[in-house]
Amino acid sequence: MSELAIKQTFSLAPQNLDEALKFADYLANSDIVPKDFQRKPANILVAVQWGMELGLQPMQAMQSIAVINGRPSLWGDAVIALVRSSPLCEYVYETDDGETATCRVKRVGEEEQSRTFSMTDAGLAGLKGKQGPWSQYPKRMRQMRARSFALRDVFPDVLRGMPMAEEVQDIPTERELNQTHVRKADEPKQLPAYPDSKLEENADKWRGMIAQNRTSPEHLLSTLTSKYVLTTEQIERIHALAPIEGDHTDASA
Repeated sequence: MSELAIKQTFSLAPQNLDEALKFADYLANSDIVPKDFQRKPANILVAVQWGMELGLQPMQAMQSIAVINGRPSLWGDAVIALVRSSPLCEYVYETDDGETATCRVKRVGEEEQSRTFSMTDAGLAGLKGKQGPWSQYPKRMRQMRARSFALRDVFPDVLRGMPMAEEVQDIPTERELNQTHVRKADEPKQLPAYPDSKLEENADKWRGMIAQNRTSPEHLLSTLTSKYVLTTEQIERIHALAPIEGDHTDASA
Protein backbone atom coordinates (compact mmCIF):
# COMPACT_ATOMS: atom_id res chain seq x y z
CA MET A 1 0.00 0.00 0.00
CA SER A 2 1.51 3.29 -1.07
CA GLU A 3 1.08 6.58 0.64
CA LEU A 4 0.57 9.86 -1.16
CA ALA A 5 2.44 12.64 0.61
CA ILE A 6 2.60 16.29 -0.35
CA LYS A 7 5.67 18.01 0.95
CA GLN A 8 6.05 21.78 0.95
CA THR A 9 9.20 22.56 -0.96
CA PHE A 10 9.45 26.27 -0.21
CA SER A 11 7.82 29.04 1.76
CA LEU A 12 7.08 32.59 0.75
CA ALA A 13 7.61 33.75 4.32
CA PRO A 14 10.79 35.88 4.35
CA GLN A 15 13.49 34.81 6.79
CA ASN A 16 15.41 38.08 7.00
CA LEU A 17 15.22 41.74 5.99
CA ASP A 18 16.84 41.25 2.59
CA GLU A 19 14.37 38.51 1.73
CA ALA A 20 11.51 40.66 2.97
CA LEU A 21 12.56 43.57 0.74
CA LYS A 22 12.85 41.33 -2.32
CA PHE A 23 9.55 39.66 -1.45
CA ALA A 24 7.82 43.06 -1.19
CA ASP A 25 9.24 44.17 -4.55
CA TYR A 26 8.09 41.00 -6.31
CA LEU A 27 4.56 41.17 -4.94
CA ALA A 28 4.24 44.91 -5.56
CA ASN A 29 4.68 44.22 -9.27
CA SER A 30 1.99 41.54 -9.26
CA ASP A 31 -1.54 42.25 -10.45
CA ILE A 32 -3.15 39.64 -8.20
CA VAL A 33 -2.37 41.31 -4.87
CA PRO A 34 -4.99 43.74 -3.46
CA LYS A 35 -4.91 47.22 -4.98
CA ASP A 36 -3.67 48.75 -1.71
CA PHE A 37 -0.40 46.89 -2.25
CA GLN A 38 0.12 47.11 -6.01
CA ARG A 39 3.25 49.17 -6.80
CA LYS A 40 3.65 49.83 -3.06
CA PRO A 41 6.37 47.54 -1.65
CA ALA A 42 6.58 49.58 1.56
CA ASN A 43 2.90 48.86 2.30
CA ILE A 44 3.53 45.16 1.68
CA LEU A 45 6.47 45.17 4.07
CA VAL A 46 4.39 46.79 6.81
CA ALA A 47 1.48 44.40 6.21
CA VAL A 48 3.78 41.37 6.40
CA GLN A 49 5.28 42.61 9.67
CA TRP A 50 1.82 43.22 11.13
CA GLY A 51 0.78 39.77 9.94
CA MET A 52 3.74 38.12 11.65
CA GLU A 53 2.78 39.75 14.95
CA LEU A 54 -0.81 38.54 14.53
CA GLY A 55 0.18 35.02 13.44
CA LEU A 56 -0.78 35.48 9.77
CA GLN A 57 1.20 34.16 6.83
CA PRO A 58 2.35 36.86 4.35
CA MET A 59 -0.35 36.17 1.77
CA GLN A 60 -3.02 35.99 4.48
CA ALA A 61 -1.79 39.31 5.83
CA MET A 62 -2.22 41.06 2.50
CA GLN A 63 -5.75 39.67 2.14
CA SER A 64 -6.71 40.54 5.73
CA ILE A 65 -4.98 43.90 6.25
CA ALA A 66 -6.22 47.06 4.56
CA VAL A 67 -4.60 50.48 4.50
CA ILE A 68 -7.41 52.98 5.08
CA ASN A 69 -6.74 56.70 5.51
CA GLY A 70 -3.09 55.80 6.02
CA ARG A 71 -3.86 53.35 8.86
CA PRO A 72 -3.37 49.57 8.71
CA SER A 73 -6.53 47.77 9.83
CA LEU A 74 -8.07 44.30 9.72
CA TRP A 75 -11.18 43.31 7.80
CA GLY A 76 -13.95 42.14 10.10
CA ASP A 77 -13.89 38.50 8.96
CA ALA A 78 -10.16 38.30 9.71
CA VAL A 79 -10.76 39.77 13.16
CA ILE A 80 -13.29 37.13 14.15
CA ALA A 81 -11.13 34.38 12.62
CA LEU A 82 -8.12 35.43 14.70
CA VAL A 83 -10.16 35.60 17.90
CA ARG A 84 -11.93 32.27 17.38
CA SER A 85 -8.63 30.54 16.61
CA SER A 86 -7.10 31.84 19.84
CA PRO A 87 -7.06 29.49 22.86
CA LEU A 88 -8.19 32.49 24.93
CA CYS A 89 -11.61 32.50 23.23
CA GLU A 90 -14.47 30.26 24.40
CA TYR A 91 -17.08 31.58 21.98
CA VAL A 92 -18.35 34.44 19.85
CA TYR A 93 -22.10 34.71 19.12
CA GLU A 94 -23.65 37.36 16.87
CA THR A 95 -27.35 38.22 16.50
CA ASP A 96 -29.44 40.97 14.92
CA ASP A 97 -33.12 41.71 15.53
CA GLY A 98 -33.50 44.04 12.55
CA GLU A 99 -32.74 47.14 14.58
CA THR A 100 -29.86 46.23 16.90
CA ALA A 101 -26.82 44.01 16.36
CA THR A 102 -25.42 42.16 19.38
CA CYS A 103 -22.06 40.45 19.77
CA ARG A 104 -21.60 38.16 22.80
CA VAL A 105 -18.11 36.97 23.59
CA LYS A 106 -16.46 34.97 26.35
CA ARG A 107 -12.78 34.88 27.21
CA VAL A 108 -11.40 31.88 29.09
CA GLY A 109 -11.66 32.45 32.83
CA GLU A 110 -13.84 35.56 32.50
CA GLU A 111 -17.54 36.37 32.42
CA GLU A 112 -19.37 36.76 29.12
CA GLN A 113 -19.45 40.29 27.73
CA SER A 114 -21.66 41.74 25.02
CA ARG A 115 -21.68 44.85 22.88
CA THR A 116 -24.52 46.23 20.79
CA PHE A 117 -24.92 48.72 17.95
CA SER A 118 -28.36 49.94 16.89
CA MET A 119 -29.74 52.16 14.16
CA THR A 120 -30.22 54.79 16.87
CA ASP A 121 -26.48 54.60 17.53
CA ALA A 122 -25.88 54.85 13.78
CA GLY A 123 -28.02 57.98 13.63
CA LEU A 124 -26.17 59.62 16.50
CA ALA A 125 -22.85 58.82 14.79
CA GLY A 126 -24.05 60.32 11.50
CA LEU A 127 -23.94 56.91 9.77
CA LYS A 128 -27.62 56.13 9.23
CA GLY A 129 -28.44 56.51 5.54
CA LYS A 130 -24.85 57.50 4.74
CA GLN A 131 -24.05 56.90 1.07
CA GLY A 132 -22.31 53.56 0.57
CA PRO A 133 -22.49 50.41 2.72
CA TRP A 134 -24.58 52.08 5.44
CA SER A 135 -27.44 52.70 3.02
CA GLN A 136 -26.95 49.45 1.06
CA TYR A 137 -26.13 46.93 3.81
CA PRO A 138 -27.13 48.43 7.18
CA LYS A 139 -27.50 45.00 8.84
CA ARG A 140 -23.95 44.02 7.89
CA MET A 141 -22.56 47.34 9.07
CA ARG A 142 -24.37 47.07 12.43
CA GLN A 143 -22.87 43.60 12.81
CA MET A 144 -19.36 44.91 12.10
CA ARG A 145 -19.67 47.71 14.64
CA ALA A 146 -20.95 45.45 17.44
CA ARG A 147 -18.25 42.90 16.57
CA SER A 148 -15.52 45.54 16.59
CA PHE A 149 -16.53 46.91 19.99
CA ALA A 150 -16.76 43.45 21.58
CA LEU A 151 -13.63 41.84 20.17
CA ARG A 152 -11.36 44.87 20.56
CA ASP A 153 -12.50 45.32 24.18
CA VAL A 154 -12.17 41.67 25.24
CA PHE A 155 -9.25 40.49 23.07
CA PRO A 156 -6.90 43.49 22.61
CA ASP A 157 -3.88 41.21 23.09
CA VAL A 158 -4.98 38.84 20.32
CA LEU A 159 -5.60 41.71 17.89
CA ARG A 160 -2.50 43.69 18.94
CA GLY A 161 -4.56 46.88 19.01
CA MET A 162 -5.42 46.68 15.30
CA PRO A 163 -8.66 48.51 14.43
CA MET A 164 -11.34 46.99 12.22
CA ALA A 165 -11.34 48.23 8.62
CA GLU A 166 -15.12 48.63 8.45
CA GLU A 167 -14.94 50.99 11.44
CA VAL A 168 -11.94 52.97 10.16
CA GLN A 169 -13.76 53.54 6.86
CA ASP A 170 -16.40 55.56 8.74
CA ILE A 171 -13.86 57.90 10.35
CA PRO A 172 -13.83 61.24 8.45
CA THR A 173 -10.55 61.95 6.71
CA GLU A 174 -8.62 65.17 7.34
CA ARG A 175 -9.76 66.41 3.92
CA GLU A 176 -13.43 65.77 4.76
CA LEU A 177 -13.03 67.55 8.10
CA ASN A 178 -11.42 70.55 6.36
CA GLN A 179 -14.22 70.66 3.79
CA THR A 180 -16.80 70.62 6.59
CA HIS A 181 -14.96 73.47 8.31
CA VAL A 182 -14.94 75.49 5.08
CA ARG A 183 -18.66 74.89 4.53
CA LYS A 184 -19.41 76.08 8.05
CA ALA A 185 -17.22 79.15 7.56
CA ASP A 186 -19.11 79.97 4.36
CA GLU A 187 -22.51 79.70 6.02
CA PRO A 188 -24.13 83.09 6.74
CA LYS A 189 -23.86 84.16 10.34
CA GLN A 190 -27.14 83.94 12.23
CA LEU A 191 -27.83 87.37 13.75
CA PRO A 192 -29.83 87.79 16.97
CA ALA A 193 -33.15 89.60 17.06
CA TYR A 194 -33.02 93.23 18.17
CA PRO A 195 -34.77 93.57 21.57
CA ASP A 196 -37.76 95.94 21.75
CA SER A 197 -36.49 97.05 25.16
CA LYS A 198 -33.31 98.49 23.60
CA LEU A 199 -35.38 100.35 21.01
CA GLU A 200 -37.50 101.89 23.80
CA GLU A 201 -34.34 102.81 25.71
CA ASN A 202 -32.65 104.54 22.77
CA ALA A 203 -35.60 106.07 20.93
CA ASP A 204 -35.51 109.50 22.62
CA LYS A 205 -31.73 109.80 22.25
CA TRP A 206 -31.88 108.88 18.56
CA ARG A 207 -34.76 111.28 17.95
CA GLY A 208 -32.66 114.11 19.36
CA MET A 209 -29.61 113.13 17.31
CA ILE A 210 -31.70 112.99 14.12
CA ALA A 211 -33.20 116.41 14.90
CA GLN A 212 -29.64 117.81 15.26
CA ASN A 213 -28.58 116.18 11.97
CA ARG A 214 -26.02 114.06 13.82
CA THR A 215 -27.49 110.89 12.35
CA SER A 216 -30.42 109.67 10.26
CA PRO A 217 -32.88 106.76 10.39
CA GLU A 218 -31.06 105.20 7.41
CA HIS A 219 -27.69 105.37 9.17
CA LEU A 220 -29.17 103.89 12.34
CA LEU A 221 -30.79 101.06 10.38
CA SER A 222 -27.55 100.33 8.51
CA THR A 223 -25.66 100.03 11.80
CA LEU A 224 -28.32 97.97 13.56
CA THR A 225 -28.94 95.49 10.72
CA SER A 226 -25.23 94.65 10.61
CA LYS A 227 -25.58 93.24 14.12
CA TYR A 228 -29.23 92.34 14.57
CA VAL A 229 -32.37 91.20 12.78
CA LEU A 230 -35.07 93.88 12.98
CA THR A 231 -38.78 93.36 12.57
CA THR A 232 -40.82 95.40 10.09
CA GLU A 233 -42.44 97.22 13.00
CA GLN A 234 -39.06 98.16 14.50
CA ILE A 235 -37.86 99.51 11.13
CA GLU A 236 -41.00 101.62 10.81
CA ARG A 237 -40.56 102.99 14.35
CA ILE A 238 -36.98 104.03 13.59
CA HIS A 239 -38.08 105.75 10.38
CA ALA A 240 -40.74 107.55 12.41
CA LEU A 241 -38.04 109.10 14.65
CA ALA A 242 -37.32 111.66 11.94
CA PRO A 243 -39.21 114.94 12.57
CA ILE A 244 -42.15 115.59 10.29
CA GLU A 245 -41.40 118.36 7.82
CA GLY A 246 -42.46 121.71 9.28
CA ASP A 247 -42.17 120.42 12.87
CA HIS A 248 -39.49 122.58 14.59
CA THR A 249 -39.96 121.16 18.07
CA ASP A 250 -36.64 120.65 19.88
CA ALA A 251 -36.70 116.92 20.42
CA SER A 252 -33.78 117.12 22.85
CA ALA A 253 -35.52 119.47 25.23
